[in-house]
Amino acid sequence: MILEQNDEDGILRIAVLASGRGSNFEALCRGDTGNGRISLLITDNENADVMRKASELGVEAHYISPGRYRTKFGEAQEAEWTRLMMDRGIELVCLAGLMRIIKGSMLEEFKGRIINIHPSLLPSFPGLHAQKKALDYGVRISGCSVHYVDAGVDTGPIILQKAVHVKDDDTVEMLSGRILQQEHIAYSEAVRFICSGVRPIQDDV
Repeated sequence: MILEQNDEDGILRIAVLASGRGSNFEALCRGDTGNGRISLLITDNENADVMRKASELGVEAHYISPGRYRTKFGEAQEAEWTRLMMDRGIELVCLAGLMRIIKGSMLEEFKGRIINIHPSLLPSFPGLHAQKKALDYGVRISGCSVHYVDAGVDTGPIILQKAVHVKDDDTVEMLSGRILQQEHIAYSEAVRFICSGVRPIQDDV
């Protein structure tokens, strides 16, 4: 997929959607994303740490109510998120800890232009608590995956993966920490490739 440059400097505007501490948001802002620029943050949690980080990094940030549901958007609210991104000329949408399933207008308007990062080597261990699932299953290699978002839960095509070896004495927290370090590398790398029109090559795992 080749995105269209949307200003005279050839910059591609990127929106990040997040709910929590914002470590992947910060990594994207500080990382090498090529001609992609993080220009908008939207959160469903007005008290999220990511709002503070956006202010520190000079990124336009908005809290918009997601509606009354816990795991998905209300129809009207999702349309509001979508309109804001369209008004800002967003070309690529990065989910960074947004704990909601996207199925409505956002998926339609940004089809093929929404990506997510997940703390497992998909298709293994989709959904919540992926690191615990990996340890409980006894895998020797885990990692993270950047993938396109479709109507399923972590079912979209994989863009790029990073492997992390599981240690005998790993706890969920220890494994999660090492995977998160690779997430910060992988997400910027995937965005850079997408914005340049180059298809990423998956790491050997």
